[in-house]
Amino acid sequence: MLNTQTSLDFTGVEKASLRPVYLSDYPKSSQAFLNHLRLTARECRSAAHTDLFTACAVLSVSAPVSRNAHAQVLMKCLAQALGKTPLMYRPDVEEVSFDEAWLIRTGEAAASKDWDSFEFLIRSRVPKISRRNVGALLVSISDQFALT
Repeated sequence: MLNTQTSLDFTGVEKASLRPVYLSDYPKSSQAFLNHLRLTARECRSAAHTDLFTACAVLSVSAPVSRNAHAQVLMKCLAQALGKTPLMYRPDVEEVSFDEAWLIRTGEAAASKDWDSFEFLIRSRVPKISRRNVGALLVSISDQFALT
């Protein structure tokens, strides 16, 4: 993902320049959230993919579910929900992919109870049929971190 910054060119006209987004651009709590998802994604690479609806149905039956279980289901099913495999870097890699930035922003919106932004972010990438499940997983995971 790229950040836009404005600068003046030699004619005095503002122009946008793009720079990569880095992990250090985010608060420590968001960095921990993303690194947890990155680590979980690495662990899930060799695991069988799980159907989003089946996995969420199993999780909803069990009340005391750990954040690892929700993160595993999210990372196993995210490709199905997005319609493509998300780009996830190794934990502590400084660069942040577009998919990772989207996960952070969506998690931050859920944690701050900014439901308008949360809904916009979910709707921007997830088909209607998967929104409820992906949203519930992201809310559950973000509740475990003090995201700002």
